[in-house]
Amino acid sequence: MEKRQIGNSDLYVSKMGLGCMSLGTDEKKAKEIVQTAIENGINYFDTADLYDFGQNEEIVGNSLKDVRDDVVIATKAGNRWNDVKEGWRWDPSKEYLKSAVKDSLSRLKVDYIDLYQLHGGTIEDNFEESIEAFEELKSEGYIRQYGISSIRPNVIKRFLSHSSIQSVMMQYSLLDRRPEEWMNLLEEHNISVIARGPLAKGMLSEKMLAKASKKIKEHGYLDYSYEELEEVLRSIRDKSRDDRSMNELALQYDLAHRPVASVIPGASSIRQLKENIQAVNGAPLADEELGVLKALAKLSRYEQHRD
Repeated sequence: MEKRQIGNSDLYVSKMGLGCMSLGTDEKKAKEIVQTAIENGINYFDTADLYDFGQNEEIVGNSLKDVRDDVVIATKAGNRWNDVKEGWRWDPSKEYLKSAVKDSLSRLKVDYIDLYQLHGGTIEDNFEESIEAFEELKSEGYIRQYGISSIRPNVIKRFLSHSSIQSVMMQYSLLDRRPEEWMNLLEEHNISVIARGPLAKGMLSEKMLAKASKKIKEHGYLDYSYEELEEVLRSIRDKSRDDRSMNELALQYDLAHRPVASVIPGASSIRQLKENIQAVNGAPLADEELGVLKALAKLSRYEQHRD
């Protein structure tokens, strides 16, 4: 599978990674999914300390221990579980980040993390303190590179101008084109986009609206009413090549944008994983195909947290 550089770093990742949040807590099943990913050229695995109270990191670490030097492991921090694990609070402090990374290293059973990401953020955060923590962790050898996971424009701009982040993880799909507003700026700074949610909760898979939740059926999705979703998905299917699956259209759409280093759909089964691998290994979208998709899907804008 093709590999792409994250930012201007020494990290080269498969153009499709595995979003590990969907692996679940059945370790045998999770290991089979991870092994299938490896066998098909995937070298990029993304988790977070928040997932399953840290158990996800443990499963990912156990699944990758025999191929550690051949893979890129990414995790995230900043969300801090309360004592009884009924909820969490946001804590981007230097003290917490430097403590959290050691807990993640222990659960992952590794000596370093390839890409450590701030799992959110607001403009009110003491961002200088967070950046200082990441820079120290990098110099101390606990992490190789760092990035943020945020779609808030003011947070992104602040980190672009004050840190050495290599990536910004954002929800990005044909049904959520908000990140496109920032593509040129990110490219100017040599910052890569990691695209999570590229299948828009499964609505851009072959099952389309069969995957729509009750909430989506009642309230729509982002700028789309449910009726608009029905129309746009039908149009995407009808106006695209017959030999392309919906998965392929969705994943190739994200990958057609230069700043995107990798798409990271989740997979709760080997079947799902193989469908997505086949999709990313398809032919890139022609300019005409890309133009048709852009004409059909709304170009949304993130209106909050801009200044």
